[in-house]
Amino acid sequence: MQFKHPELLYALFLLVIPIFIHLFQLRRFKKLEFSNLDFLKRVRIKTRKSSQLKKWLILLTRMAVFSCIILAFSQPFSASKSALKNDKELVIYIDNSFSTQLIDTKGVSLQTHLQKLYSQDFYDYKINWLTNDFSKRNTSAQNFKNDILTINHSQRQLSPKEVIIKSNQLFSTKNNNSEKRIIYISDFQSKSEFPEVPDGIILDIVALKYQEVSNINIDSVFIANTNIASVNLKVIITGQGLIPETVPISLYNKNKLIAKTAVNFGQDINSIKKKEVVFEIDNNDKFEGKLEITDPNLKFDNNLYFSTNLRKKIKVLEIGNTDNMYFKRIFKENEFNFTQQGSKSLNYTNFSSQNFIILNELEQIPESLVTAIKLYTDQGGSLLIIPSSNAIIEQYNQLYASLELGTISNFNKKEKKITKIEFENPLYKNVFEKEIINFQYPIVNSFFNLNSSVQKVLSFEDSKPFLLRKNHIYTSTAAINLQNSNFQNSPLIVPTFYNMAKQSLALPKLYYEIGEQNLYSISISLKQDEILKISDSLNTFIPLQQTKKNQVNIATENNPSNAGNYSITKDDIVIDKVSYNFDRQESILTYSNPNNWDNTNLYNNVGDLFDNIALDNKINSFWKWFVILALLFLLIELVILKFYK
Repeated sequence: MQFKHPELLYALFLLVIPIFIHLFQLRRFKKLEFSNLDFLKRVRIKTRKSSQLKKWLILLTRMAVFSCIILAFSQPFSASKSALKNDKELVIYIDNSFSTQLIDTKGVSLQTHLQKLYSQDFYDYKINWLTNDFSKRNTSAQNFKNDILTINHSQRQLSPKEVIIKSNQLFSTKNNNSEKRIIYISDFQSKSEFPEVPDGIILDIVALKYQEVSNINIDSVFIANTNIASVNLKVIITGQGLIPETVPISLYNKNKLIAKTAVNFGQDINSIKKKEVVFEIDNNDKFEGKLEITDPNLKFDNNLYFSTNLRKKIKVLEIGNTDNMYFKRIFKENEFNFTQQGSKSLNYTNFSSQNFIILNELEQIPESLVTAIKLYTDQGGSLLIIPSSNAIIEQYNQLYASLELGTISNFNKKEKKITKIEFENPLYKNVFEKEIINFQYPIVNSFFNLNSSVQKVLSFEDSKPFLLRKNHIYTSTAAINLQNSNFQNSPLIVPTFYNMAKQSLALPKLYYEIGEQNLYSISISLKQDEILKISDSLNTFIPLQQTKKNQVNIATENNPSNAGNYSITKDDIVIDKVSYNFDRQESILTYSNPNNWDNTNLYNNVGDLFDNIALDNKINSFWKWFVILALLFLLIELVILKFYK
């Protein structure tokens, strides 16, 4: 038992006063003279023993009355350690990822738990809360209740480790004696490992559980093959759990239904199944596509948007004095506008209209060409330099110095193998299924020693560079003609040079994923202060963009916030189309088991959790009982005085 005003208990020492008075009180008897002893016979006889007992009883009841009154004013109570702490903070994490759109067989969903959360008492806790999108600190209980009913689902998903770190940062106090409690409401779809719960933090978990997990989603779409007239689109559809045997899928161009077919999943519901569907569309028109299925479970993955624009050919210029057929084979007419010029008949004014220029084994680099190339690269043009074995080193060093590529020290006639590939380089993204260690190494018979700090792409066996990259500028350190190298016959030549050209003008893909860093280019020349915008029928935003001479490089990540087909515009004129979709990771419904998380408290629902919090914060007050006891002892005293003889 504890007391709210313990200092009043000192008044109990005053109870010794009536005890002393009772023990040391001296009785003096008064003599009465009687004329006749018959008077005494009419007096009721009182024994001294019974008189003393009555007085002791009265003393005890009065002391009990005063003791109960003193104790009542001291306000005694009992409570847990949690209830006694004055500094209590609460962080509530609400998992609003797309997977929490599911509803179990009893009709319980995330919204059900949020409605229960709305009706709870938060006692004296300071409320902080976060979702996958945002966090709020020191929110009043009423503002918190108003906000949680308007939470929207999001494609973002935090791992348990990220939730603990973010929650810990929201606690305003560093006092170890304060109570810090985290309420974690999630379906635990993330497969990340559970972190250790920090010391001094109470972690309460409300796990959203679904009895039957099932979902159908449009996983992806890509171009299977093309010809002059048509494009074949291959669509991947994934099914899981209790789903219909046949699922219809529709293809729209804008809002017009183009084609409709069905996917047969069969009756096996114990595994995740993937099915393919092929649609054919026109190759000569812009296509604002939408693929659609009907599934009552997760709604975000029922649609997939994509767009195809009229093909823009990438302009590639090769400057060289020999007719090299290998570049013509790489840069085919359906994707590239490939031209060749001799070094003695150059038209420098054409440089600005090119996306990719190749200086192919020139023996001499005149100063005028150095100036033109420098201007071209400063305006964002992509460049590849392949030196000639008979190159004039001084002239090449002048070019390298202007481009900050390094310095050639000498020419070396020695055979070397090209053995090292930088697989993480953007040139080789999605080229290799895995990192290859042993392959048929290309060789060179001679090379230049280039002293440079520029990033290596391909290297010799002694780690000296063969191909280097600085932003959009590339250079090799050896000629690749058949007399000096067999690189033309290597499998590396096609992805290397093809991706250099493709990345010089990264045209929009079929679609991009919201939340990822997306980079693409629009072939357009903008004047000063002109910008491109991205918009749909409801929203418009200005993306991060970099204006070059004949193109604009666009970067997006968290915008747009909704999936759909969007227009890239300049002054309300549509330049191109681009599509965005949500990531499909949450479409695969696999979950972690929160029972495996040590040092946590697991609850079935929000109601059970707050019932436990109420018990932890309950204070049992006893002052009313002491008032009742005081009145009871007072009543006993009155009975003794009146009826005890």
